Amino acid sequence: MKKPLIVIAGPTACGKTESSVLLAKKINGEIISADSMQVYKYMDIGTAKIKEEEKKGIKHYLIDEFYPDEDFSIAIFKERATKYIDEIQKKGKIPILVGGTGFYINSVIYNNDFTKTIKDDAYRKELENLAIDKGNMYLHNMLAKIDYKSSIDIHPNNVKKVIRALEYYKLTGEQISVHNQREKEKDKAYDTTFFVLNMDRDKLYERINLRVDLMIKAGLVEEVKSLLNKGYKKELVSMQGIGYKEIVAYLEGEYSLDYAIEIIKRDTRHFAKRQITWFKHQAENAIWIDVNSFKNANNLSNYMSSLFINKGEENGHSI
Repeated sequence: MKKPLIVIAGPTACGKTESSVLLAKKINGEIISADSMQVYKYMDIGTAKIKEEEKKGIKHYLIDEFYPDEDFSIAIFKERATKYIDEIQKKGKIPILVGGTGFYINSVIYNNDFTKTIKDDAYRKELENLAIDKGNMYLHNMLAKIDYKSSIDIHPNNVKKVIRALEYYKLTGEQISVHNQREKEKDKAYDTTFFVLNMDRDKLYERINLRVDLMIKAGLVEEVKSLLNKGYKKELVSMQGIGYKEIVAYLEGEYSLDYAIEIIKRDTRHFAKRQITWFKHQAENAIWIDVNSFKNANNLSNYMSSLFINKGEENGHSI
C-alpha cells in the first residue's frame, strides 16, 4: 500500500503558506517546501520566506539549506524531498509538499529518475556565455527550434532549465519534453492528495502588488545590497529570481526604484499566470480550491483536512 502524501500547490501569493501550516497542525504533518528560491540562505524578503513564528512549531524542510552560490537543481530537490518524506513518514506523521514550482512537485509525485542524466560541462558553459552575450531570448529561440513543447513550458528567463533542455537534446538526440512525458507516465510513488489553490485573477494580482510593496517596506533593497556585499554575484542563478535582478539593476543605476518595483509586480503577475496554466495542464487529478470561497485560512485548512481524512479512510489509511 502506497503511503499518503499531501501536495498544496498554486500561484504565488494565493495563501499556500498559512493554510499549509494550519493543515499540518490538524493532521500531525510536517512541511517540505517545493520552492526554487526559499531554499537559499539570506534570501528571505524577496522570496516571501516563512518566518519562524509563522511556522507555529511545524517543522519545515528545504528552507535555508543552500547558500546562494551553491548548486541547486531539480535532481537535488527530488533526492532531498524524497529523503525527507521518508523521514516524516517513519515518525508517523504526514508529509505535506508545499510550493509553486510544478516541475519540482511532479518529480516527487512521479518518482522521476535523474541519476542517469549525463552532462556536458563544456557545452553548458558555452550556452551560459551565449545567454550573457546575446540574451535569454536567443537561447530560448534555440530551444524552440528543436523542442517547441519545452519552449512553451519553460520561460525564457529560466535560463538554467533552457540550458538543461538544450544540453539533453545535444547529448541524447531526444527532446527533453519526450523524456519528461515518459517519466510522467511512470507509476506514482505515493497515494497523493493534490490540492491546487487559486482565486479570482484580479484579487490575486492585488495581493501580488501589495506583497511587493510590503517587501520594499520590509527592506528588500537592503537585502539585495547585503547579498552583493557578501560577494554573491548578480550572474548567479539565485540572483536571477524575480525581485532580486530588478533591485540589482536599480542599484547599478539601470533604472529608478519606482520602475524596478513596477517590473517586479508585472513579472510576478506574469509568473502567477504561468503557474496557473502549468497546473491546469500538468496537475492530474488535482482538487482545485477557490480560496475566495472560504472566510479564512482556518476554514480552508479544515476543508482540506476533511477531504484528506475521507480519502484516507477510503484507501485504508488512518490519521
